[in-house]
Amino acid sequence: MLLSGRFSMRKLKTNKGNLPLHIAIIPDGNGRWANRRGMPRSVGHREGSRVLRDVVLYCSEIGIKYVTVYAFSTENWKRPKSEVDSLMGLIYEFLEKAEEELSGSNIRIRVIGDLQALSGELQKEIPRVMELTRSNTGLVLNIALNYGGRSEIARAARIIAKDAIEGRTVIDDINEELISSKLYTSGIPDPDLLIRTAGEKRISNFLLWQCAYSEMWYTDVLWPDFSKKDLLKAIRSYQKRKRKFGGI
Repeated sequence: MLLSGRFSMRKLKTNKGNLPLHIAIIPDGNGRWANRRGMPRSVGHREGSRVLRDVVLYCSEIGIKYVTVYAFSTENWKRPKSEVDSLMGLIYEFLEKAEEELSGSNIRIRVIGDLQALSGELQKEIPRVMELTRSNTGLVLNIALNYGGRSEIARAARIIAKDAIEGRTVIDDINEELISSKLYTSGIPDPDLLIRTAGEKRISNFLLWQCAYSEMWYTDVLWPDFSKKDLLKAIRSYQKRKRKFGGI
């Protein structure tokens, strides 16, 4: 189990008073993890789902307020249908079992992205889970599903343009705050820390607007092998950095 064993915050020199408020995660490497073991890629995705649950629970335990995970991108539809179906099945299973798996954690679940392209089953399950956890006051888990940063920004532009045409918005009032308010992540602080696993060093169309000043942390560890110790290393790295936001 990911959470077996104890890695003390003191031992890893992690300052509990300087935790990132919001952690974004690109959980890469499920397929490679399975291939290296001679297993179907679906096995890697299932193991990755388990790791996600445990990482989110631990983030909640140590006081992280928001976690946003890149579950399925707008580009992932290009994968073989069998893999897409497997991924969608796992996402449905994760949501269906959320009440049981996250019981007692006070975690609120939100799903962001273009949900209209999803199956009827998912379109019913997503609002059920969101409503079920709406009153929870602990960590907010944002699941980015059929999500793309560029399409999100284009969607926000269309909303603002429509409001301007219909007289609800004045052109001169269009600013960063207004654009942010029209994104899927409206009301959520931008990520302080972005974690990507499996050695890739790019953000792959994930939270393009929101990650303008996020601290990036990359690891060669494949997502199914990602541990609590890895998470604390990422947080420790974040805490050593000086965030200037363009200043001196």
